[in-house]
Amino acid sequence: MEQLRRHSTLMLTCQLDLLSSSRSDRRAAVQCDIVRHLLRVDSSMTVTQPSGSLVCVSVGVTLGSHISPLVRSHIETSEVVFLGVADSLMEQWLMRMNPDTRSLQPFYREGTSRMQTYRQMVQAMLSEVRLGRKVCGAFYGHCGVFAWAPHKAIETARGEGFRAHMEPGISAEDCLYADLGIDPGKYGCQHFEASQMMFYRRRIDPTAYLVLWQVGLAGDQTLKRFSTGAAYRQVLVDVLARDYPLDHEVIIYRAATLPLQRPRIERLPLSQLVRATIEVPDTVVIPPATAMQADPETRARLAALDQEMAGSI
Repeated sequence: MEQLRRHSTLMLTCQLDLLSSSRSDRRAAVQCDIVRHLLRVDSSMTVTQPSGSLVCVSVGVTLGSHISPLVRSHIETSEVVFLGVADSLMEQWLMRMNPDTRSLQPFYREGTSRMQTYRQMVQAMLSEVRLGRKVCGAFYGHCGVFAWAPHKAIETARGEGFRAHMEPGISAEDCLYADLGIDPGKYGCQHFEASQMMFYRRRIDPTAYLVLWQVGLAGDQTLKRFSTGAAYRQVLVDVLARDYPLDHEVIIYRAATLPLQRPRIERLPLSQLVRATIEVPDTVVIPPATAMQADPETRARLAALDQEMAGSI
């Protein structure tokens, strides 16, 4: 399509050149003939884009407070909307925005692999896109954060030639910074999915914040559970104890999903994390345990560059 527009522009240029010329320009005429041929070739090769489309939108965390006007417009104007939100009140509220709204929650089943569930969600959305419909997937928080299905659905749709994109939103991470008063730029901030950190040897920097997601599922290798217990969290604590003292304060955090709710902010020693009540929406935040160490060598190199720059002015 871009090539077709470019050749059309060349054709117009050729015609203007011929009109403005005081005499017949054989060379310009030949160029125009070539462009006409290219236009005929491009027109015959033009492929019409499929009519279906997909947009995955983010509805935020707190009911009614975080949804943007653009996201709301996508939900209201789509032909079919799929909802990926765990909170029943938010689901009911969103269902009032579009008459053909379908929940993705029934795909979750105890004993069924979450990867199978996510693939079923992708298939449900793509089946409507392939029918030529304007489809919207509305997901909790930011639809691109800890959400496999939206990314895969967009990738698949684009691969099949459909228009597909993602609209960002407010995630639990954004709420965490506000509720806990954390500026990630002050000391730095590391984010890990709890199980992934247990399965692999990740390099942790105890001078920065450490944020662990999905701690309620820590250690699950089956992808079929909705929670793991104290024994699994003991393994997590043992892993963390390589870098943090057991009496180091950690924070269990959960963002508020309703406007009148308060976020969960529970502070306790790392050792007590094993027996704490932790569910899937809960996040564990570990503040820095040691001070940042200066790098004299690098600072000396930078100072030398500063002097060099000052001398060249």
